[in-house]
Amino acid sequence: MMAFTRDWALTPSTLVAYAGATWDWHRLHHDAAYAAGRGLPAPIVDGQMFGALLAELVLGWAGPGAVLRSLHLRFAAPVYAGETVRCTGQVTAVNLDVVSVDLRVEVPADGRIAVRPAGAEVGLASADRLARLRLLTSTGEILG
Repeated sequence: MMAFTRDWALTPSTLVAYAGATWDWHRLHHDAAYAAGRGLPAPIVDGQMFGALLAELVLGWAGPGAVLRSLHLRFAAPVYAGETVRCTGQVTAVNLDVVSVDLRVEVPADGRIAVRPAGAEVGLASADRLARLRLLTSTGEILG
């Protein structure tokens, strides 16, 4: 079945921007001195940020007009400011215009799995894309 991947660098600035967008200003997510005082190497990435990254991954893959019908995820390990994460989706089923996707988030630098299990269902808007996806999932080929 088809897989898709995207890497994100989670810089301190990225974490502050996310905190501002969500109004979640807990110091653990942006204050390096506060995190160090608790024995952490750096501020911890807000767990809900992984939901946003996975939603962006799936919707970016599915294309314009796609609708995220459901998303679930479980945190497995912390990720710290300054690390890069790799988000991966794997199509597991196609049912009419709804695609089921298995998801995960890992830190490529050390192979740490940050989010697993995770998954989503996305409604596709384009009949052409759906036809290509059905062919793709049945043949294992990647079509342009």
